[in-house]
Amino acid sequence: MSLTANFWSGRKGLVFGLLVAAVAAALDQGSKAGILSAFRPEGVTETPFLVPTRVVVLPILDFVLTWNRGVSFGLGNSNGSYNVLLFTGLAVVIGCFLIGWMAKTSDRLVLLSLGLVVGGAFGNVVDRLRFGAVVDFLYVHIGAFDWWPVFNVADSTVCIGAGLLVFDSLFAKRDSNMNRQ
Repeated sequence: MSLTANFWSGRKGLVFGLLVAAVAAALDQGSKAGILSAFRPEGVTETPFLVPTRVVVLPILDFVLTWNRGVSFGLGNSNGSYNVLLFTGLAVVIGCFLIGWMAKTSDRLVLLSLGLVVGGAFGNVVDRLRFGAVVDFLYVHIGAFDWWPVFNVADSTVCIGAGLLVFDSLFAKRDSNMNRQ
């Protein structure tokens, strides 16, 4: 095992993955706090609240405020009383599995990927527990492709982390028979 592999193994690798998760969650929560502050109508104190505001940021990007009670891309987006508990519980179970994976790997790309996924999931869990729904505000649209769901920084970090894991599994130069005898 090389010197760099020793550095990234065990506790130090886990700390790195958890640090990535903390940064991802902080960026997500900070962006949502800014959007909620900017979109909150004067005199409205309760959350969630609805506003018809759309802020054009770029020709392909708008800020709009939506509340997602479901999972990715609005699946299961209903007012079901079980949603918060079900989706929070699912995220916690998956997050624990991913943190366990972090503790066992020394691969920096995998640690980064898992940290992004865990941090994004944590950011959305915080919203569910605070508001009963996830704050979504990023709306990407291109010409006739004006159908993409509204998402947030947490969703982005989860997708980027998952994409990096797929990339790693397809292109990493590891022997899949290393642990076989």
